[in-house]
Amino acid sequence: MQEILSDIEAQSATLVALSPQVAEFNAKMVKSHELGFDILSDPGNNYAHKLGLRFKVEGQLGDIYRGFGIDLPNNNGDDSWTLPMPGRIVVSSDGIVHATDVDPDYTARPEPSDTLAELKKLAS
Repeated sequence: MQEILSDIEAQSATLVALSPQVAEFNAKMVKSHELGFDILSDPGNNYAHKLGLRFKVEGQLGDIYRGFGIDLPNNNGDDSWTLPMPGRIVVSSDGIVHATDVDPDYTARPEPSDTLAELKKLAS
């Protein structure tokens, strides 16, 4: 998304990301990747849960995460071992949701170009 940030801003839009990581880790991510947008913290994945977009990392997937040294309880500040489904939600300034793209397959990610197309539709 960083690559199309200027195109997003040209549509008078604001990009934010939502992560279950504690604010300290989000700030490190913004700095280390030189991101031009904020990553907001969703403690305990509570907002993702309210939207029905949270899944539990368990079984083989949990073993893979642990094998890579990924410590979700430490990074997320809780021991739920949950993550949000990757997705995109386009919301207008009046709070109306105009587009969503969420896939329960955590390897499927919304294409940045699709996000830009949705913003352009909103502007017209």
